[in-house]
Amino acid sequence: MKIDFIADTNFLIYLHEGNKIVEPFIEYDFGISFISEIELLGFQGLTKTEESKLKLLLNDCFQIDWNNKIKDQTILLKRKYNIKLPDAIIASTCLTYKLPLVTADKGFSRILELDLFLIEI
Repeated sequence: MKIDFIADTNFLIYLHEGNKIVEPFIEYDFGISFISEIELLGFQGLTKTEESKLKLLLNDCFQIDWNNKIKDQTILLKRKYNIKLPDAIIASTCLTYKLPLVTADKGFSRILELDLFLIEI
């Protein structure tokens, strides 16, 4: 499968909520970092119905798991930019696989190496 971009966790939330802001991206094949699954399903107060819907959504995504290349890149990004670990992992996944990131999180714009598509909300 060819992946066109990596979707940030907030992209998945907008997709789950049916937010039209992500509609232009639905026709593309996208991947997610394993950390996005943890962030989504680890949300406190998640109902069983929401959890089931999120799991269906996640099953439709190509998930990229933790590996040594991502780990090494994450360490470099954490040192250079002092960013949160989940953001460093997602950005490192993009850099490792040379894929753009689609997100609404402006904090990623600090990472100069990242090919970023920022969704305006």
